Amino acid sequence: MSERTVGEARFAPALQSGAVYQMKAEFFRILGHPVRVRILELLKNGERTVGDLQSELQIDSSGTSQHLGVLRKHGILLARRSGTNVYYTVRDPRTFQLLEVARQILTSSLTDSQAVLDELDRFG
Repeated sequence: MSERTVGEARFAPALQSGAVYQMKAEFFRILGHPVRVRILELLKNGERTVGDLQSELQIDSSGTSQHLGVLRKHGILLARRSGTNVYYTVRDPRTFQLLEVARQILTSSLTDSQAVLDELDRFG
């Protein structure tokens, strides 16, 4: 058996049981909240304190902490304490690539929709 075949065989039960699909769905479910997406966008330029994030999000500290906790619990964010401040950063920079691809897909879709609306308006 080749190395690739051995690796594929090792993950075959997980694929057959749908575990990989469950994990992907859970990942997207976690990212599926607008506040969490906004948090990730705010962290694009580097780490931020909880207070900075709360101020930008304009939600109460409880709501901010809840969303940060979910993202941290699932390994999307890292936290570090310095004095009385907690700083958050994105664990894997590929997260920003994912958000950029989502933006591109949405932009393309909206552009296509606008073209249809323009055509309806012209012939409408």
